[in-house]
Amino acid sequence: MNYKSYPQEFWQKIETTIHELKATSTQPLVAAFDADGTLWDTDLGENFFHYQIEHKHVPLPPEPFQDYLDKKAINNDPRDAYVWLAQINHGKTLSQVQDWATQAFQSIQPAPIFSEQKKLIDLFLKHHVEIYIVTASIKWAVEPGARALGLSNDSVIGVETEVNNNIISEKAVLPITYRQGKVDALLKHTNGRCPFFASGNSSGDIELLDSATHLRLAVSAASRDDRLFKSEKELTDIAVQKNWLHHRFI
Repeated sequence: MNYKSYPQEFWQKIETTIHELKATSTQPLVAAFDADGTLWDTDLGENFFHYQIEHKHVPLPPEPFQDYLDKKAINNDPRDAYVWLAQINHGKTLSQVQDWATQAFQSIQPAPIFSEQKKLIDLFLKHHVEIYIVTASIKWAVEPGARALGLSNDSVIGVETEVNNNIISEKAVLPITYRQGKVDALLKHTNGRCPFFASGNSSGDIELLDSATHLRLAVSAASRDDRLFKSEKELTDIAVQKNWLHHRFI
């Protein structure tokens, strides 16, 4: 699919901000992106789960995806469901799960990466900006997407469980990267440095965008019949109210 380009004024505003901040800052700038729906037009976490179901990688209930959706709906708090997608891998080696995640990512090639976001990341890398992908998907599922954008596995801050001697456990790593947890986890990685720029696509990214000191970019691509449309519209409406950058890719 051909996605709409950012207007030239976006690029001018971003470049000007980078140059102004670099002239006065003694530390590297930080930029933060949500993953699914923000960097690519798919959900890598759910794609990986479907791949695991199809290939019977781990023991699962009879209707695993419905079970996951049911867990997400409990008390309108999906955090336990997100952690469960990591916990089902307990007892497996981290390297094995990362290999599966790479295979799952390869199964959707060519990956539907938003080309404008790739250009933006390339611009940030050129200016030595520290870039983090902060996601409510499991970290291991998103790592191949990060690498496709020229970033490292370490750039991904996502839902995960503790790993001991390369063996995945069931104990969640805190904070869980959902809503305010995204901000808390990011600041933990940056030693308290807030991002100068943050980008997201849904209402779950409001706190992340609010944490940015200078630029916030809300993006959207969901069609009206997509379950994401309402959440994306909510963030776009907030972006309009707060005079944030906002862009619809389709």
